Amino acid sequence: MEYLGALDQGTTSTRFVVIGRDGRFVSMAQREHRQIFPRPGWVEHDPHEITERTGQVIAEALDEAGITGSDLAAVGITNQRETTVVWDRETGEAVANAIVWQDTRTDRLVRELGGLLGPDRFRTETGLPLATYFSGPKVRWLLDEEPGLRRRAEAGELAFGTVDSWLIHHLTGEHLTDVTNASRTLLMDLRALDWDPELCDSIGVPEAMLPEIRPSVGSFGVGRGVLDGVRVAGCLGDQQAAMFGQTCFEAGRAKNTYGTGCFMLLNTGPVPVESEHGLLTTVAYQVKGSPAVYALEGSVAVAGAAVQWLRDNMGMIDSAPESEALAMSVDDSAGVYFVPAFSGLFAPHWRSDARGVITGLTGYVEKAHLVRAVLESTAYQTRDVLEAMEKDSGVEIETLFVDGGMVANDLLMQFQADILGVPVVRPTIPETTALGAGYAAGLSVGFFEGFDELRSLWAEDRRWEPSMGAADRAAAYAGWQKAVERTLGWVEE
Repeated sequence: MEYLGALDQGTTSTRFVVIGRDGRFVSMAQREHRQIFPRPGWVEHDPHEITERTGQVIAEALDEAGITGSDLAAVGITNQRETTVVWDRETGEAVANAIVWQDTRTDRLVRELGGLLGPDRFRTETGLPLATYFSGPKVRWLLDEEPGLRRRAEAGELAFGTVDSWLIHHLTGEHLTDVTNASRTLLMDLRALDWDPELCDSIGVPEAMLPEIRPSVGSFGVGRGVLDGVRVAGCLGDQQAAMFGQTCFEAGRAKNTYGTGCFMLLNTGPVPVESEHGLLTTVAYQVKGSPAVYALEGSVAVAGAAVQWLRDNMGMIDSAPESEALAMSVDDSAGVYFVPAFSGLFAPHWRSDARGVITGLTGYVEKAHLVRAVLESTAYQTRDVLEAMEKDSGVEIETLFVDGGMVANDLLMQFQADILGVPVVRPTIPETTALGAGYAAGLSVGFFEGFDELRSLWAEDRRWEPSMGAADRAAAYAGWQKAVERTLGWVEE
């Protein structure tokens, strides 16, 4: 068999790609799903709409490639990570909409869980701060707020999973997850790589709900339906999958993915590095039979989502690519800063009381300046993360490897290099999330011989060198830091 499949279930869409032996995409199909906003700060998805889109894109990509599922050596899965689904074990029906990683409804709950110890209560065991971002408190919220769910969960009638588990259940009938997704729940011991009974009890999630944790490169069951008989042989959270697709297998190598949010990961090797500067310690990947590899991560909540906001909420642009052309029509942002703290700030600030601001407005400012400021906000947030990462790791990042949808924006990538002062490099295949899932599955079943073969498939497409002077860089970043300060403390208890 000459092909692999990769299912990439993201925050705004689901896609399936067919990958050849040369590591390139043979075909791809993609479909968006609804973003549901019941209240301010709440974000939901319909889990059954996601499974419907999954079946559609698999069938469409196979048809475009002129093959059937039986021609696939294996399939890998990657997914939006902390988004939380609870379903009936017997019927497979979700008992509520999925609570998305961006959702902030658990704000009060996470403060209560922190108590006198605050956000760092579970950091030693999990590598994570207590924050609305993670899935454990989302499950607790559902069990507390929806009548009858806690009783059913404790009786073993309900299953919890992040989106990978939801998809694996519907594709194979198994209740499984991998170490990377499990490491984002606040329920897994980061070193033991297993659920921690004390964490589950403290957060209020019955162990009976939890999936079995497996290595990222390994077995996750055999497909049914459109993937009948196909092995699911790889599973990685989306940012870890992007790291895998960028072949960041050596300690000290970093990548940044520009999607709905923005996520920078630095490989720290087989030992977890505790952060003192607002980053997350997480599992990068694990190959079956080998120790886990860890990473430091900086998570930015709003990157591409800000461009989507310009399009859908504000009506300033008709499509995402239009943002680049409009921003290029002016020389700079005219002193305007846009801080997209729509649901608080993630790394390195972790302030759920923050809300978005636009600062520096004058009568000179026009739409193009604001659009440019929106694009620049992603680059500034990335610098916040990179500086924290260098302090935590002691590693000076000399090159930033980038991927994701926004890397097609040349203006943004040049500004990113300018505000960081380091080169920014884009690979020939920027969709590294799906690629990484395919690589993991291929490695698991022997489709690829090993890491050296995967490294040989990576190739540079374009490099942006810094062109901004040091004084201008410092002044621009100082303005950004002042703007961030204006967002803090906006929401009061």
